[in-house]
Amino acid sequence: MWSKRARKKPKNRTGDMSLVEHLQELRKRLIIAVVAFILATTIGFVWYQWAPPGVMTLGEIIRGPYCSLPPETRADFTPGDECRLLATSPIEMLMLRLKVAAVAGLILSSPVWLYQIWAFVTPGLYKTERRWTLSFVGVAVLLFVSGALLAYLIVDRGLEFLVTIGGETQVAALTGESYFNFVLALIVIFGVSFEVPLFIVMLNIVDVLRYHDLKEKRRIIILLVFVFSALLTPSGDAYSMLVLAFAVGILVELAIQFCRINDKRRGIVGGVALADLDDEEASELEYTPEPVEPAASVKDPEPTRRRNTAETDYFDDVL
Repeated sequence: MWSKRARKKPKNRTGDMSLVEHLQELRKRLIIAVVAFILATTIGFVWYQWAPPGVMTLGEIIRGPYCSLPPETRADFTPGDECRLLATSPIEMLMLRLKVAAVAGLILSSPVWLYQIWAFVTPGLYKTERRWTLSFVGVAVLLFVSGALLAYLIVDRGLEFLVTIGGETQVAALTGESYFNFVLALIVIFGVSFEVPLFIVMLNIVDVLRYHDLKEKRRIIILLVFVFSALLTPSGDAYSMLVLAFAVGILVELAIQFCRINDKRRGIVGGVALADLDDEEASELEYTPEPVEPAASVKDPEPTRRRNTAETDYFDDVL
C-alpha cells in the first residue's frame, strides 16, 4: 500500500509542463475529440436515411432548400411531385451520405471538441481565468450551431438567385454532389465564422488583446470582415455574403464592447494597466507643440466726436 502511494504521480497545481507532457496532453485531447467525432458521425450516418416517427431524416433536411425552389426553376427526373437530386456515378450517393454524416458529426460533437481545445489551453492560465471554461464552451457551441442554422435558413435565397440567372435559356439540373457540397460548405463556413468573436473575447480574457488596440483598428476590422465574407462565401451571391458579413460584424462589435467592459473592470486605461504603473515613475509628457492660430484682426475704434469748444466754455461759465 505504501509503495503504491509513493509511486503515485503528484498533482500538478501550477500547470507547468515539459514539452513531452504537452505532447502527451495534446494526444489525449485529440483522442477524446476524434472518438466523439466518430460516434457523432455514426449517428449522422444512420440519421441520414432513418429517423424516429415525426422526425425528418437528415437527407430530407439537407434536400429541403432545393425542393423549396419553384418547380419551373429546377429539372425533376422523378415522376409526380417527388423532388430528388441527380446522381451521376454509383459511389456518389455513398460519398454524399458520408459527407453529410461528417458535418452532422462535427456539429453534434462540437461540445466535446470545443471543450478539449479549451482544456488544452487552461493549464497555462491563472485560476481566475479557468473559471471561464463552461462559459467558453457553452457560448462556442451556441455560436457554431447558430451559424450553421443561419446558413441553412438562407441557402434557399442564394440558391434561387443563382439558378434563376439565365432561366430563359436553361434549367438547373443539379447533381447531388454539387448541391450537397454547396450546402455543407456554407454551413461549415458560417459555423466557423461565428467563432471569430469568441476568440477575440478569449484573447482579451488572457490579456493578450486589449480594447485600446481594437478601438484604433475598428474600421479595418469591419472592412476585413466584409472582404473575408466575400471570399469565403461559396455561393458568390451578394445575399449570402451580406448576411454573413453583417452577422459576423455585429458579433465582432459585441466582442469589442465586452473587451471594453472587461478592461475597465481590470483597471486598464488607454491600453495600460493602472496596477502596473510605478508610483515613483514620472508620467510621459507630450513635447509636440500645438499649432498657434493667427490672431483675429481688431478693427480701429470709431473716432469720438469732439464737442464744440464754444458750448463747453459757456456751460463752464454758468457752473
